[in-house]
Amino acid sequence: MKTLDYLHLNENKVADVVSALHRLLADFQVHYTNLRGFHWDIKGHGFFVLHGKFEDMYNDAAEKVDEIAERILMLGGTPENKFSEYLKVAKVKEISGITCGGEAVDHILETYGYLIGEERKVIELANEAGDDATADLMTGYLKEQEKMVWMLVAFSTKSCAK
Repeated sequence: MKTLDYLHLNENKVADVVSALHRLLADFQVHYTNLRGFHWDIKGHGFFVLHGKFEDMYNDAAEKVDEIAERILMLGGTPENKFSEYLKVAKVKEISGITCGGEAVDHILETYGYLIGEERKVIELANEAGDDATADLMTGYLKEQEKMVWMLVAFSTKSCAK
């Protein structure tokens, strides 16, 4: 018997979920690498705050990479593990050489905006397939990321309204 038989999920119905998770895995791998670069390269105003925050963020992204890969395995797929393959499907683009905190935060906000949209698509596909666990995983990501977006927007606000 296959794992999906025990999970009471149909392989044909979860195929689209697995495909979407493969793309999300690739995007998270590139996002993780970008965050590492921001952590290493950041200079100037905000260094002490952002250096630590970027480390927290890349550790979180690494955890999500593992969770997504394991979910792909649970659903009968095989996660990719070559960066060259990630770059073929990822919509998140590699970025390097950013030393300005504001520029790094802007890039991270753009990436979160994209990832949040993709995670919502995975939730829809998972719901259609009766895959509550994947939908729940993505909902947890949304909860964390929406709060992080709010905090990053508050951090990056140039002027304070009275």
